[in-house]
Amino acid sequence: MSFVLDASVAVAWCLPDEQSAYADLVIEVLRDSYAIAPPLWRLEVVNALLVAERRKRLSKADAEAAIRRMAILPIRIDASPAGEFGSEFFVARETALTAYDASYLLCASRLGLPLATADAKLRKAAAYLAIPVFSPR
Repeated sequence: MSFVLDASVAVAWCLPDEQSAYADLVIEVLRDSYAIAPPLWRLEVVNALLVAERRKRLSKADAEAAIRRMAILPIRIDASPAGEFGSEFFVARETALTAYDASYLLCASRLGLPLATADAKLRKAAAYLAIPVFSPR
């Protein structure tokens, strides 16, 4: 069972104050499966950890440990063509999201996979576009 992974779930695995039952269930599924993420995912996760370290939400050691843990998880970066230039613009405009979030929706739609996200706005946009939200149960 594979799915598209949004950075919000991965960040929840790393930041104690963002942990959730949903994120815990998603990582459990990864024991026997894999996730797919758009290339942007790496930058979003790394930036979130960097900002958390700078704001003293994570120590340097904890941030580095989180990076090492992320590197060994079964998360494949999607290498398929991203679609026409500007597709993120039109999806972002229609759903009132960022172009970054639109890239997750487009990836899930293109691959025909559910989207694992902890972001309420992204969940709402996925429902609007008839993209299933990953349910680990």
